[in-house]
Amino acid sequence: MTVLLSLEKICKRFGALVVADRVDVALGEGDALGVIGPNGAGKTTLFGIATGTVAADSGRVVLAGTDVTHLAPERRCRLGLARSFQVPQPFGGMTVFENVVVAAAFGGGRSERDIYGECATVLAQCALTGKANRPAGTLTLLDRKRLELARALASRPRVLLLDEVAGGLTEHECAELVALIKDVRRSGVSIIWIEHVVHALVATVDRLVVLHAGRVIAEGAPATVIRMPAVQDIYMGIPTDV
Repeated sequence: MTVLLSLEKICKRFGALVVADRVDVALGEGDALGVIGPNGAGKTTLFGIATGTVAADSGRVVLAGTDVTHLAPERRCRLGLARSFQVPQPFGGMTVFENVVVAAAFGGGRSERDIYGECATVLAQCALTGKANRPAGTLTLLDRKRLELARALASRPRVLLLDEVAGGLTEHECAELVALIKDVRRSGVSIIWIEHVVHALVATVDRLVVLHAGRVIAEGAPATVIRMPAVQDIYMGIPTDV
C-alpha cells in the first residue's frame, strides 16, 4: 500500500482528558477508511490534528511523504488535504457558486478568473448546478452537505476528510450522499470518513477503525470489525455475551 496520509504515534490531552494515546492511522492512495467510536473517543480531534487546526502534544502527520506536522492549515490544504465539517457553515449571504469559488481560490491558491469552469464542474458533480445562484443560506440540509463537499473538492484534494456528513439525513438522502461519495472515490480522491451512521460506512469504505478513549481498539474489514465483541460492547452498547 502506498501511504498517502499517516498519523504517527499521535498523542493529545486536554487537561486530564486523553483524546489520543499514541494513535496510528494510515490511508493508502485511492483508499477509503471509516472511523467510528462513541462521542468523546477523539475522532474529530484527530481530524483537527491532521489538518492543523489542533496541535498534537507529540507525534507526526505525514502527507504524501512530507512531514506537515508544523505546517499551517492553509499550507496543508494546498498540498492536497481538505475536510468537511459536521455542521455545514457556508457563507449564507453568498450564492452556492460564490461559495465554491472562494474555496477554489483560497483553498487551492488559484486566481479567481482561472477557476470558474472547474467550479461549475464541481457543482455538477455534487448535483448543485440548478442551485448555483441561490443564496447558500436557503439550502436544505442535504444540499448544504452537498455544498460542504463541493467546497472541499474545489481545493483539488488528494485526501478528503469527512466528518459525520450523513448525520441528520433521511434514509433516502443518506443513500444519495453515499452515491456522491462513491463518485468522489472514483475520481481518485482518498477518503477518511468519521460517521455514526455505520451502514453508510460499510457500504463505502475498505477498512474500519474503531476509537475508544483515545485509542484504536479495532481495525480491519468493516464486516469483520463491527462483529467484534469489544466493538459491539463499547460502541454499539450490545453486551458481549449476546
